[in-house]
Amino acid sequence: MCRWLAYSGSSPVLIFDALYTPAHSLIDQSLHARMGAEPTNGDGFGVGWYDDEPTPGVFRSVEPAWNDQNLRELASHVRSRLFFAHIRAAIGSAVQTTNCHPFRHGGWLWMHNGFIAEFARIKRDMALAVDESLFADITGQTDSEMLFYLALTFGLKDDPPGAVERAIGHVEALGRDHGVTYPFQGTIATTDGERLWAFRYSTEGKSRSLFLSRSIHTLRELYPERTILRDLPDDARLVVSEPVGDLPGAWNEVPESCYGVVGPGEDKLLPFTVKPPSTSLL
Repeated sequence: MCRWLAYSGSSPVLIFDALYTPAHSLIDQSLHARMGAEPTNGDGFGVGWYDDEPTPGVFRSVEPAWNDQNLRELASHVRSRLFFAHIRAAIGSAVQTTNCHPFRHGGWLWMHNGFIAEFARIKRDMALAVDESLFADITGQTDSEMLFYLALTFGLKDDPPGAVERAIGHVEALGRDHGVTYPFQGTIATTDGERLWAFRYSTEGKSRSLFLSRSIHTLRELYPERTILRDLPDDARLVVSEPVGDLPGAWNEVPESCYGVVGPGEDKLLPFTVKPPSTSLL
């Protein structure tokens, strides 16, 4: 599938340090992933970050992340308190910039590792459920982007967990109507620039991997010699599809059918249950 990383903290960090410097970094995973469906994720990448501007910046490319000098240059100069990075392994849609994650709408970012099974069979019905005012903003072909706009339609800006629950519930209902046994698989990250939500769910109950870094206080106690831990803010968190670094005990796996929330004053892990749509939407 894909591999992704999200960072949240009260102080900006250099994106390069998160993407390139840890052992088994996200860039290394673009060639040598250990926990994905395949080891190579070379069908493009994207980075989205928040700074002082009202909307997040996004840089996407169809080049392999391990070989893109523009990514290295940008990551070496941009600091951010909240950013997403995604490396893509396409499973059907074209290798083109508009299909690379993260996707952006207004102040929101979204990325996904996984798939909607038999997407071509339910794509039209999904599209018809997207709010008319949002539909023209869909520029790519992926199931992930369509799911993002479905979540926006179902109230992502007001209730992110509820909107994702309803969006996936709608996908599952459409899938069942078309004879798809396990319609949804994956992990999702989304943010409004203040809080970050990360979801792990699949219809089958065998979801793609997802990990949340342990608290910085705990990591400093475990590894007092690591200077990089002293430089990070006390509320720093990484959410990853596959662990980075070489510190045993640094990660907690997000349980099946759960989601995490991190941000100012928030650090929670909660159960995730999809919500079937009302019959009026089917």
